[in-house]
Amino acid sequence: MTAFALTEQQRAFAGQVRSMAAEQLRPIAEAGPPGHVNRELIKAMGELGLLSRLFPGIGALSLSREAAATDLCLLREALATQSTEAETALALQGLGAYPILQSGPEDTVRRWLPAVAAGDAVAAFALTEPEAGSDAAALSLRAEADGDDWRLTGEKTWISNAPEADVYTVFARTTPGAGARGVSAFAVPGDRPGLHGEHLDMISPHPIGRLTFDGVRVDRTELLGEPDRGFRVAMRTLDLFRPSVGAFAVGMAQAALDAAVRHAGSRTAFGGPLKDQQAVAHLLAEMATRTEAARLLVKRAREARRRHAE
Repeated sequence: MTAFALTEQQRAFAGQVRSMAAEQLRPIAEAGPPGHVNRELIKAMGELGLLSRLFPGIGALSLSREAAATDLCLLREALATQSTEAETALALQGLGAYPILQSGPEDTVRRWLPAVAAGDAVAAFALTEPEAGSDAAALSLRAEADGDDWRLTGEKTWISNAPEADVYTVFARTTPGAGARGVSAFAVPGDRPGLHGEHLDMISPHPIGRLTFDGVRVDRTELLGEPDRGFRVAMRTLDLFRPSVGAFAVGMAQAALDAAVRHAGSRTAFGGPLKDQQAVAHLLAEMATRTEAARLLVKRAREARRRHAE
């Protein structure tokens, strides 16, 4: 077995996910409302136990961080071969809720994580602002002290699942002029007074929106991690999910390859199926080679991240 080979259990798990996605999730995804959260789809993934695989210790499973990272890649690749809508919905649940699991107080974790894992609550990751995208240290949404609590004032934009999420992981500036060292993270309920949102008109199967915070009060128990250390919370989450973005792409590539092979085997030309034509066979072989090479690169990236985290 090579260093990046899947175990028999992992291969069986990936096969089960593909079957569930094809038979149960894809019909729900295709019937969902375009541009809105497909809550029926998210609930189905919760009932199938897929969402709980994202969160160590939630529900019946108790996974190590290494196993969680591996499962995330397996999940995203397997789902993407059958339904990109289901894959994206799962990834957004993880992205929005993982900071709460990693850094939230016990009461906040208990409030949100079981509901997210069950598919009963929708999570979102609110980092980007009109003037702060890739330069996340330039965040300007303010978190000003109000006794032991804070009030958030400012704007977020291009936020997936906004404005329909039940809980947002929000990154706000608590110390002006401190760059990345002056940002804190909060778990903000979507129905909190002063929080408003609107949909952005985009071609997307899930909502992408703008959020405005008009003195939104957040309790000290909704702080994720330590004050002024929220940038680390954001980066830990993004570092976990980055290798799995490659897994998502590999899953889509595999779906395209499978469709091409089926077409080449059923379409006839020059007295036989297309797949028997040398030019077509070479093209399919090149596609298969590149897809497998990308899959191995994803596994290597995941392994490198694990070693770096140790």
